[in-house]
Parts: sequence; structure tokens; C-alpha cells
Amino acid sequence: MTETSTTPVTILGLGAMGRALASTFRAAGLPTTVWNRSPGKAADLIAAGATSAPTVEQAIGPGGPIIAVLLDHASVHATLDPVADQMTGRQLINLTSTAPAESRELAAWAAAHGIDYLDGGIMAVPSMIGAPGAAILYSGSRQVFETRRGILELLAAAEYFGDDAGFASTYDFALLATMYAMFGGFLHGAALMRSVGVSAAEFGQRAAAWVTAMTQSLPHQGRVIDTGDYTDPVQSIAFHKSAIDAINRASHDAGIASDFVAPLRTLLDRQVADGHGALGFERTFEELH
Repeated sequence: MTETSTTPVTILGLGAMGRALASTFRAAGLPTTVWNRSPGKAADLIAAGATSAPTVEQAIGPGGPIIAVLLDHASVHATLDPVADQMTGRQLINLTSTAPAESRELAAWAAAHGIDYLDGGIMAVPSMIGAPGAAILYSGSRQVFETRRGILELLAAAEYFGDDAGFASTYDFALLATMYAMFGGFLHGAALMRSVGVSAAEFGQRAAAWVTAMTQSLPHQGRVIDTGDYTDPVQSIAFHKSAIDAINRASHDAGIASDFVAPLRTLLDRQVADGHGALGFERTFEELH
């Protein structure tokens, strides 16, 4: 039996993601202790061999890394502040969705208590954990990452980005921002298509292929942004403004709210008004600073 397979692990938080992490560890045979603020979520994990602890103090007792998968930054403090002194010398892996500044604050808090801190951003939904395609991005303590890499890779592909505890969170939120904007566009499109009798499921099939094709341009757009030269566009800001204006009119005619497209329309309108209409769409990046 390898060291990895005998490493005790504590999971704090049994939402959908915490349960997925705990289930994956148990499937790999790791001694797994779980805790959740509200009871009743551990029955299947207990049946799979996990230990349910009634208190945080008891949950962190077995040793090994402590993995926090809680609601938010405040929840991490509410859960761990009372037991901080008992965690001196331990390894804390925070997989809660905390903003970069919050991750850095938690790293400083951990250091003040002698706790070795690693922050992570989960790039997966719960059903993907333990399967190909899942990834978790880490930053903070290299020592924690290297010594626990074996168990971390049971969950997902693991990538380390250095000792800035807020870096992984920044990457996480940047990717999530991309995802949410895409989902928002899909919801708007589905609403528009329903007005002509097309189901959201049918539209989803076509949208998936279209979005997949369009994402192939992202590396090129990134290179244009990095150069800061927007003078040789494939299509200009003015062209895209015309398209967004037309989408807005079509949406209005169909009785569809423009909440998802309105912010982009505002950004394009402002650039045209400022004399940037002939430049490439990528120049919109500059409006975000």
C-alpha cells in the first residue's frame, strides 16, 4: 500500500463539490473524514467507509491535509478561526471559491498560525471530479503541492502556479468569467429562438458547434491584445456595433430583455463615440481598464 493510499484526508464542507471530492478519495481507499455544518449529507459517504465527524475539532484530528470546500471566504474563517491553534503545523488546502485578495488574506492568516497554505481553483463541475477533463489550479505553498500531489491528482489534473496564493483564484475567476458570459449569451439566444418555436435543447445543439468553432480564435485575439495594435482588424468595432444594434432590435421585437447584450453594446457605443470605430473588436479590452 502506497503512502498516498494511506494518507488521511479531511474534507470540510459537503456541498456537491465536497461530496464529489470525498467520494473520489474513498474510491481510492484513502481514510477520509468529513464534516458539514448542517447534518444529513454524509450517509452515502459513511456507507462508502468515510468517517463523519460531529465537530470541526474532531474532523481535523486524524492528521493529513485539511481540505476546505466551503461556501465562501467568510465561511472559511467561521469554520477555522475557532480551531486555528489546533492546526499549527498542519497543511490546509482551500478549494473554496475565494477572490484573489481573500485567498491572499487566508494565506497570511494561515502563516500567522503556523499553517502551511495552498489555494486552489476547481475547473470542473462535481460530476467531472476523478475523471479526465477535470483540472484544479493551485498556488501558494509549493511544499504542500509537492508533498500532496499524489492525492491531488486523484481528483483532477493538478497544475501549480507559484507562491502567490491569489494567482490560482485569479485564473479560476478569469476562466469562470469567460464561461458565464458564454452561458449568458446562450440563454439570450435560447430566448430569442423560443420566439420562433425552437426549443432550447435544439438550439443548444447548434450553439455548441458554433461556440466551439468561434473559440478557436481566442489565442489569436489574445496575441492582438498583447501587441496593443488594433489597426488591422478582420472586422471593425463599428461593424460589431451594427451587429449588436441589430440583435438588440430583434430582441426587443421578440420581447426579450437585453440584460446580457446591453453591457457589450455600451462598450461598443463608447468606443465609436470616442473615434475608435475603425479599430478591431479586440480593442474593447482597453475599455475594461
